[in-house]
Amino acid sequence: MEKMKIMLVDDEERFLLTVEKLLSKRGYDVVTATSGEEALEKLNSHNIHVVILDVKMPGMDGISTLREIKRKFPLVEVIMLTGHATVETAIDGLKSGAADYLMKPADIVVLMEKAQEAFEKRRRMEEKIRLAQARRFMKSPRDILKQEEEA
Repeated sequence: MEKMKIMLVDDEERFLLTVEKLLSKRGYDVVTATSGEEALEKLNSHNIHVVILDVKMPGMDGISTLREIKRKFPLVEVIMLTGHATVETAIDGLKSGAADYLMKPADIVVLMEKAQEAFEKRRRMEEKIRLAQARRFMKSPRDILKQEEEA
């Protein structure tokens, strides 16, 4: 079974280092980025399953980054994280494809639970895609019998 790979995206480096250390100690593969642009670059070269993304960042904010992630990497699950939550940004994030929304400081256990839920959601989606692809290539019993009759 594949191990979950998490990307943390936040402009607060101290927060990034602390959460990265806590998640790494619990056995997770963690990649960090300090901006939306850097996150998108790293997503091109790393197979990331779940992104934990800060909403408020200079330059490309979290909502813009979320939209770009979902456009380029639709199977990547994103959990929005903010210390400045408003109902509007939460709704906007969820409408844009975020799996969940957490307030800072988030309890590490809750953060891990949400990441695991998002990872499981992604795995279910990947399985549905695999099954749909397999069905496309499989012949029905009727097609097999018809092919035998023609031979």
